[in-house]
Amino acid sequence: MGNSSDQKPASSRRKFLQTTGALAATGALASSAGIVRAAHPGGKDEIKIGLIGAGGRGSSAAAQAMNTEGPTKLVAVCDAFESRLKQCMKQLSSYGDKIDVPKERQFLGFDGYKKVLESDCDLVILATPPGFRPLHFEAAVKAGKHIFMEKPVAVDAAGVRRVLDNNKIAKEKNLAVAVGLQRRHEKAYIDTVKRIREDKQIGDIVSARALWNGGGVWVRPRKPDQSEMAYQMQNWYYFNWLCGDHIVEQHIHNIDVINWIKDSFPVSAQGMGGREFRDGVDHGQIFDHHFVEFTYEDGSQMFSQCRHIPGCWSSVGETVQGTKGSADVAKGELYGPDGKSIWKFGRGGRGGHQQEHHDLFAALRAGKVPNEGDYGAMSTMTAILGRMATYSGKHIKMKDALASEIVVSPVDQFHSYDDTPPVTPNKNGKYPVPIPGKTSIV
Repeated sequence: MGNSSDQKPASSRRKFLQTTGALAATGALASSAGIVRAAHPGGKDEIKIGLIGAGGRGSSAAAQAMNTEGPTKLVAVCDAFESRLKQCMKQLSSYGDKIDVPKERQFLGFDGYKKVLESDCDLVILATPPGFRPLHFEAAVKAGKHIFMEKPVAVDAAGVRRVLDNNKIAKEKNLAVAVGLQRRHEKAYIDTVKRIREDKQIGDIVSARALWNGGGVWVRPRKPDQSEMAYQMQNWYYFNWLCGDHIVEQHIHNIDVINWIKDSFPVSAQGMGGREFRDGVDHGQIFDHHFVEFTYEDGSQMFSQCRHIPGCWSSVGETVQGTKGSADVAKGELYGPDGKSIWKFGRGGRGGHQQEHHDLFAALRAGKVPNEGDYGAMSTMTAILGRMATYSGKHIKMKDALASEIVVSPVDQFHSYDDTPPVTPNKNGKYPVPIPGKTSIV
């Protein structure tokens, strides 16, 4: 606010944004240090938003983006399902003139993302099932868009490498990249992690525990005449090529918090898991429980649990043990060696889903270009490493996991509901399920 650029006519700033976006899209921008600074010098320019993936999370993310300070407008939306797109438009209609998505900018089908990226949106939200994320991220970077993408950012090592490679290009183009690991934007977490990692109030961390134990998620019954691809897209959570299993799709939040505290990523993992509850034809192929021991370079360990079984103990959070005390990170409280509380964050400081958008849009309007792509990709890879350990029953090194050529999600080859997905049911309606000791994962 208040710099000389604020005095530029709005039309000039808009024209500059469009120009730099086009240059970034063609790779012709030699020095992009001034893109965002010039585009949003006073925080007064309208930021146009495109939405790829109009389900529940995508609709909420679009709303949270429009809740940020300063003018915003949703200009293009796509989804694979017409019903979800309609529901999204209905849900967001309360935003009035912030919604400018006529029928000609509402796109259906697998390739609808290309049309959204061809629109004049400045920022795109990527919120489809995560199997599509590397493909859409690559296309968004190529199109020169600022990006908010939901976690996880991939479901296999090939996808993680693709995101890492394109994140380098995003940095070269000066494109903002935000990842939906919202705990990193919550003040309660930020203050707690600072006291642990930087101030070392509980000494060096020797072990950590990460939990996401709950009852599971929805099942959408198969419909008559529904193609296999449409069925799996509707029930994406149960198929690894779309979801990555719940250790990747959901438990990544807790795993990422420990990586954040350690300021590094595990070098190896071993674990066990299986299906005790999920044995029906509508349970796809994912496990319902995983337990993993991750080891970091310094020898410290993270003990990770995630479970989707009703009627069991439910707990979501992170704790760490240091040489001088311990911490309940999720609770925001530190303890001395005698177990007595030595600091507590107290009430408030949550609401990360909204705060991450406040931070992203405020940064853009301040001329800053945040980039969360690298840690988003590597925390995704950490969760994939854990899945590899439980699926195989082997001790897996991160370097071998990251180099794996096994492609779980070949989404580039899919363009319609008539395509055949990577896994299909047998004559009994069951899908292939990993078997520890037999399943090859690297």
